[in-house]
Amino acid sequence: MAVFSDRVEAGRCLAEQLEYLRGLDIVVLGLPRGGVPVAFEVAEVLDAPLDVIVVRKLGVPVQPELAMGAIGEGGVRVLNSRVLALTGVTDDELRIVERRERGELEARVDRFRHGRARVPLAGRIAVIVDDGIATGSTARVACQVARRLGAVRVILAVPVAPADTVQGISEADEVVCVTTPHNFEAVGLHYRNFAPTTDGEVTALLDTAARRAADTGLTGSQPEPGVDVDVEIPLDQAAPRTSALPAHLHLPKRLTGIVVFAHGSGSSRHSPRNRYVAELLHQAGLGTLLLDLLTPDEELDRANVFDIELLASRLTAARQWLATRADTSSAHVGYFGASTGAAAALWAAADEAGPDISAVVSRGGRPDLAGPRLAAVTAPTLLIVGGDDDIVLELNRHAQALLRCPNKLAVVPGATHLFEEPGTLSDAAALARDWFVTYLVPIVAERATEVEQ
Repeated sequence: MAVFSDRVEAGRCLAEQLEYLRGLDIVVLGLPRGGVPVAFEVAEVLDAPLDVIVVRKLGVPVQPELAMGAIGEGGVRVLNSRVLALTGVTDDELRIVERRERGELEARVDRFRHGRARVPLAGRIAVIVDDGIATGSTARVACQVARRLGAVRVILAVPVAPADTVQGISEADEVVCVTTPHNFEAVGLHYRNFAPTTDGEVTALLDTAARRAADTGLTGSQPEPGVDVDVEIPLDQAAPRTSALPAHLHLPKRLTGIVVFAHGSGSSRHSPRNRYVAELLHQAGLGTLLLDLLTPDEELDRANVFDIELLASRLTAARQWLATRADTSSAHVGYFGASTGAAAALWAAADEAGPDISAVVSRGGRPDLAGPRLAAVTAPTLLIVGGDDDIVLELNRHAQALLRCPNKLAVVPGATHLFEEPGTLSDAAALARDWFVTYLVPIVAERATEVEQ
């Protein structure tokens, strides 16, 4: 049985196993508290930025040790639908537990980072490090959180873990372990010195790593976008109502996918709700195209707002325009639709003659208006509806019954049609982000396809 003198030695041994990552775009993420000293050594050896990945378990109210899910930074939430179903936890009970744990999570983040921004994971390789794992439950959640924060590859790295646990962790693309004893009893038994790590030690290590990053030029801030410009989408000149539509294009330097926003009325480019969602997508490494489907003059005729075929043709034009650009032609594309724009998104996604669409999300939309085309949609589709938006919720349920693609109806408790209630837009945006990351980021999309099959 291998025994490490302390976490420092364990980190150096682990770094040797990870030497193949040197020079790649990685971020080393320690799990507080004990994982941070190990992660510090790994980051130092590999010349990589160091950060923490803070997660909190959501325990069942009457049995707190049983996890019904977990939360992480950036509004990430992972739920265990099986545990929720078996325990009968209500939406209100879940919301109370999450509010309490979210407060503790934010307090820990403030304590560990002293206000420093999270090292961005979008488009990068996340190396999640702990001092060892037993059941692996926290590590699994951390892997999911990293992926939903935009990591294109997730590697779980630990000095010691049971062999059967390592084999069962499917949430990571790869698990690296120095030793995997078959007669595993406890992580601490594999260390001569396994004294608890304090909050002060965690912050001191992070401060030291931050200074080293600043001195050596390692990036620790949000990267600048590769493109952030107003553009015009040219339309078919054969039967023009207008020659072009205004839009705003944002592309990160490491583009993994791009989301086209579709709003049936009003300006999609200037909508505060759309811009809020777009910012969350940017943080996850996704590009966005905020497009006005109608000109101001066209909007004056209310019939145009419900001309789904017209709106869909505008989306198809935007998708075709993206295919002509060198920087977006190979990216996976998704549609994000609201109001009648959701129907347009589904209508356009069902167009066999049009370019491929990899995912569709509807927020408070009217997918029912695409009724004749719903069965032809092949892109994975998420329908997000407010729990108090009764009429639209029923319309979405009818529309979902007609879909033949991978799909899900997500209900945001307490939200009305415009998601104006505190926290509801954040919940909807996080749902959309997770869906798009799953189906637009190439490595994650491949894993999602494997699960569907």
